Amino acid sequence: MATKAAPAPAPAAPEPPRPATKRRRAWDEAPRWQIYLPLGIYLVFTLIPFYWILLFSLRPAGSTSLVPWPMTFDHFEKVWTERSFGTYFQNSVLVGVVTLLMTTLVALAGGYALARFDFKVKQAFMLALLCSQFVPGALLLVPLFEIFAELQMINSLGSVIIAETVFQLPLSIILISNFIKNVPYSLEEAAWVDGCGRMKAFRIVVLPLLRPGLIAVGSFAFVHSWNHFLFALMFLNNQEKQTIPVGLNTLMGADSVDLGALAAGGIIAAVPVVIVFAFIQKWLITGFSAGAVKG
Repeated sequence: MATKAAPAPAPAAPEPPRPATKRRRAWDEAPRWQIYLPLGIYLVFTLIPFYWILLFSLRPAGSTSLVPWPMTFDHFEKVWTERSFGTYFQNSVLVGVVTLLMTTLVALAGGYALARFDFKVKQAFMLALLCSQFVPGALLLVPLFEIFAELQMINSLGSVIIAETVFQLPLSIILISNFIKNVPYSLEEAAWVDGCGRMKAFRIVVLPLLRPGLIAVGSFAFVHSWNHFLFALMFLNNQEKQTIPVGLNTLMGADSVDLGALAAGGIIAAVPVVIVFAFIQKWLITGFSAGAVKG
């Protein structure tokens, strides 16, 4: 007698999907106060000097109040008119802007050559650029002074501009070179196939992608030339040619220091740099991070 086949077992019900476990990070496990407390302390120690400068620049002379009230702008008027800070400001702007343009243009040409061409002394040239960063600016004063004296450029803003540009070029060329290496070479080749020459392909394809790097290099050159004291002190003798760092030095006498005027001059020197960095912060971080490594 034929036996009846056993029925096939029913398929097992699928297991419910397991909830995705969120990967915990170290700062997720730490209490918030352990993060905000050190940051708050650091912020306080950072802002106190700025508040102190602002306090001395806005409160009346002789006042010992910890609050700038009644507020006065006499110190700003004094340094701007009596201490010729208006002239110093114009000279610093001229030196900073021209240094920015010259450094950016030369670094762009040099960086492109290092990134796209191979030549025998390329490695030696890169090594020389890196080694030049270990040379302090004070060691360049004597040879630069002799050169500018032969060219009759002493007491000229052109001497400060050239010195600042030369001092900024090694690091700027390295940054621009690394940034250009991150731009795919195939983009330029595609432009060549479409009939563009090397210069036109660079202008249309590569240059727009270098905007963060150019802003980073240009801002670094501007800020350094704006704050640099040594070259302006050594190469400029006429007071009408001086820049803001040298002007601040004139506010400190041998026997006394006008703290209100000095603080007002420091505010005048710092505000343009703060405004510039506030507008270019995003491009600056992108430019330095992209120019630091090769993609």
